[in-house]
Amino acid sequence: MTVTSPPRRAGTRTGERFSLEPYLYLLPHAVLFFVFTVYPIGYGLYIAMHRWDLLSGNQPFVGLEFFRNLFVSGTPQFDFFWRTLLNTVLFTVVSVPLLVAAALGLALLLQKPIFGRSFFRAVFFLPGILTVSVMGILWRWMFDNQIGLVNAAREAMTGASPIPWLSTEGLAWVPIVVGTVWWTVGFNMTLYLAALGNIPESLYEAAALDGATSGQQFRFITWPLLGPQTLFVFITTALASFQLFGQSLVITNGGPNRSTQSVIQYITEEGFTNSQISSAAAMGFVFGLMMLVLTAAQFRIMARDAREPQGKEAPGGEKA
Repeated sequence: MTVTSPPRRAGTRTGERFSLEPYLYLLPHAVLFFVFTVYPIGYGLYIAMHRWDLLSGNQPFVGLEFFRNLFVSGTPQFDFFWRTLLNTVLFTVVSVPLLVAAALGLALLLQKPIFGRSFFRAVFFLPGILTVSVMGILWRWMFDNQIGLVNAAREAMTGASPIPWLSTEGLAWVPIVVGTVWWTVGFNMTLYLAALGNIPESLYEAAALDGATSGQQFRFITWPLLGPQTLFVFITTALASFQLFGQSLVITNGGPNRSTQSVIQYITEEGFTNSQISSAAAMGFVFGLMMLVLTAAQFRIMARDAREPQGKEAPGGEKA
């Protein structure tokens, strides 16, 4: 006797039914995402499109007026916003390559079986646990115009007069950049150390048998295999550098003449010192959109390079 199953309706699966359970697992994250991300963004956009006065209950709708101020030459918002944004870009362009190169160099050195390797790894990593205020006070004292350790050491060795680091445009960036590299290089170094530990030693042994030098081994083995880690380090470091705030605030307070003031520092000043909440909200939106575009471009360009097959020939005629 042949038993036939009942016909199924089109578009359904046997035993399939709607289950609420997966959505319940997603609900806590969805609630937090809405409360702490979607709602603040929407409310910030609402503030940016109204003339917001904390001392008055009247907030008239002004549309895109505060956004327009950022793109009309001659307004204070235009002058200071783009100037401080340029300061931030300058800091990022200088600090990111230093942080990537220094972290990779330290990782290559501390991967080798040298005496005290664990101690030196801790020495370079521990500054990262300091708060930005402690780090800023330390490097402000180091580069103080009169009693700073840098000027004292320079005077003791050469007899030269002190350099006014903190009050000279251009030179004021030195303690900020150097302090930031000292403060954060340990994290990137740790990422590179973990990545270097995952490269098979057999690749280096085979390259050495083929007569490859240390530089060739780095070029054809180490650097290509560190592509994903370099992508991650570069993007996270660039994003962190664009968020420059505490270092310039504590070390130079944005001076001299706003030459080291970051864009986030100016947005904070506009909102809480000048009481221009709506203008600060508009600046925050414009700066946030710039960060999104920059991040998308970095991912697209560098991820494409990381996916490209390594077709370069290594020493000995073999593909790397």
